[in-house]
Amino acid sequence: MILDIVSCVLLMFSALLSIFAALGLLRFPDFLSRLHAGSKPQVLGLVLAMIAIAIQAPKFGVVTTLLLIVLFQMATTQVGTHMVGRAGYRTKHLRRSMLYQDQLAEAVAKADARDIAQRSPKSRDRGTEEAEG
Repeated sequence: MILDIVSCVLLMFSALLSIFAALGLLRFPDFLSRLHAGSKPQVLGLVLAMIAIAIQAPKFGVVTTLLLIVLFQMATTQVGTHMVGRAGYRTKHLRRSMLYQDQLAEAVAKADARDIAQRSPKSRDRGTEEAEG
């Protein structure tokens, strides 16, 4: 009886966190805030749901499967969110006025300069080949 109540409470918190994540995606003003709202509460909601399932079905196979699901979700959500955030930054889909400190600007500027420098010799080589041919 008590385990049923605990599971119910965990599932309710899980559902609330998922709803809050969805509302954050709709209501937050900029790309990075939406990205944060879509990842952090959603993962915690999933963890709470998996704990509730583990309480209801405390078998070795079920618990290990749930543990693998949680670990995989925690690992992939962070990497995926990071990559989407970087892509959004590079394509200028964010409000720079909302950033307190832009720690990535210097690294992006260096990478852009390196890309331009690497492209320059290739374009010069193509130009000489076309002139000779």
